[in-house]
Amino acid sequence: MVGDHSPEFAQALVELRAARLRPEVRLTEVPAPQRIAPYAVALTAEVVPSAREEDELASGRFVLLHDPSAPEPWDGTFRAVTFARAELEPEVAGDPMLGDVGWAWLIDSLTAHQVGFTAEAGTVTRVVSESYAGLSDRPPTVEMEVRASWTPTDGGLAAHLEAWSELLCTIAGLPPLPEGVVALPGQRR
Repeated sequence: MVGDHSPEFAQALVELRAARLRPEVRLTEVPAPQRIAPYAVALTAEVVPSAREEDELASGRFVLLHDPSAPEPWDGTFRAVTFARAELEPEVAGDPMLGDVGWAWLIDSLTAHQVGFTAEAGTVTRVVSESYAGLSDRPPTVEMEVRASWTPTDGGLAAHLEAWSELLCTIAGLPPLPEGVVALPGQRR
C-alpha cells in the first residue's frame, strides 16, 4: 500500500478485507503502483478448481487507487483498475462477439452486485497462439483479457472487489452461484 493512509483509504482497506469471495479465488496482496495516485492497494487473484488443486483457470489483478483531489477523468476520489485473463476453447477464437461478451460479463458482474460506478473504460483482447516447426505438436491456444477501470460511486468497495472476482470466475468457466447462496471467504495469502 502506497503512502500513509487517509481516513477514507483506511476505511477502503477495511472494506476490501471484508470482501466475501468464492473459495476458488485465491487473493494475494502485492506491491501497488506508486506514481498513479497518493494511495493504492493491489491484489492479484487466481481462480483454481478447488482448494487442493493448483491448476489455474483464470488470473487477474485488482488495483484500488485513491486521490482525494478527484482527478477529472476519474469523476471521483477512488478508481478501480483491473485485469482478468483466462484461456478459452480454441473454437471461440473467431467469434466476432467475443469482445462484446467479455465486456458484458464485466458490466453484468458490477450490476449483479448492485454497485454504483461511472467513467468505466476498458478493452477486451483475444490472443490466439499457434505453434510452428519444433513446437508444432502444441495445440492452438486462445486467451481472453479484460482490462477495465471504473470509478466506484457508492463506497461499497468490498462489493466492487466481489464483482470483479465474479468476472474472473465467469471467464474461468465456473458456473454462477445459485440465487441465495453466499460464497465463503476466499483464501488469502
